[in-house]
Formats: sequence, C-alpha cells, structure tokens
Amino acid sequence: MIEAEGVRLRRAEWEDVDFLVELLTHQEVEPFLAAAGARDRGDLLDEIDRSLAEPEAFGRFVIEVDEGGEWQQAGAVGFELRNRRSRIAFLQRLAVHPDFRGRRVGDRAARLMQRHLIFDLDYHRLELEVYGFNERAIAHAERSGFVREGVKRRAYLRSGEWVDGVLFGLTREDLE
Repeated sequence: MIEAEGVRLRRAEWEDVDFLVELLTHQEVEPFLAAAGARDRGDLLDEIDRSLAEPEAFGRFVIEVDEGGEWQQAGAVGFELRNRRSRIAFLQRLAVHPDFRGRRVGDRAARLMQRHLIFDLDYHRLELEVYGFNERAIAHAERSGFVREGVKRRAYLRSGEWVDGVLFGLTREDLE
C-alpha cells in the first residue's frame, strides 16, 4: 500500500471487481479509456490475478481517498512492463470516479504511482498515451510531470472516428 496526501493506492483484490466494473463502464469514464481494455467481471478478475502474481511487471491498483477517517474507493490505475532490459513501464487506465473529480485525486495518485514504479520497483522510464480529444487527461499528464513526446496521428478508431494518440514520458531523472 502506498499513501500520501489523503490518497492511497493498493493492489486490487477480487473484492474490488464490482467497483472496477462500475467505474470502467461508467458513462462519464468509459469514452476516455482505451477501447481494448478489460471492462467485464471475468477479464478484470484475470487482471487482478495477474497483478497479484506478477507484482513487478503488471499492476492493477485501486485509488482510495480518506473521507473523514474512512477510505473510500475513488478510482483505479494500472501499469504494465513494456521493456524489461530498459526498465520501461507503460501506465494505463487512470480513472477517477465522477464523484471524486475536481479534487486532484488523479494527480496525487499519479505521483504516488510514479514514485512507486521508479523508486520501489526500479523502473527508469514511464510512458503513457491518451486520446487527443481527452483534454482533461492531457492537462493531468502535464500537471503530473510527464513530458509530451509526440502524437500518433489518427492512430485509433474510436466511436467511428480516427483519433490521435498523445504520447508522454517521464524518467527517473525527472523525479530525482
């Protein structure tokens, strides 16, 4: 468990699957997530199992917020090993429930995840990609310290339209 500033990250467990299904299929969240990501109960349980079995190479975390001394589920975030030799992790599926938006929960959770991956798991570089139309996610990435590295033009078919992917990176040196 990783905790700071009233936010904590903990590895998802089977008991979290109903929350994750509701979050990842929520009408205000789903349009901004990668189309190919797991959203149904069975696939999410498989991801939770993998996260618990391969903690240094794959992670599914629940974001929790301290609400008057009690921890409330507020979102989710994940990562996957992208390149073992170069110690690169790909961050994915940061999602904050609409009830918790506007409080910078995602920013605090992202900083916790960055530090965990770089200083605890010894990754050198973190990467993420967001849809070009997702202005909120682009602003979040920049606030969280990621550097915009490029655009994959018209790379993804989403809701019948070709959309850009905006690429971001962050290295150990950026955090030191």
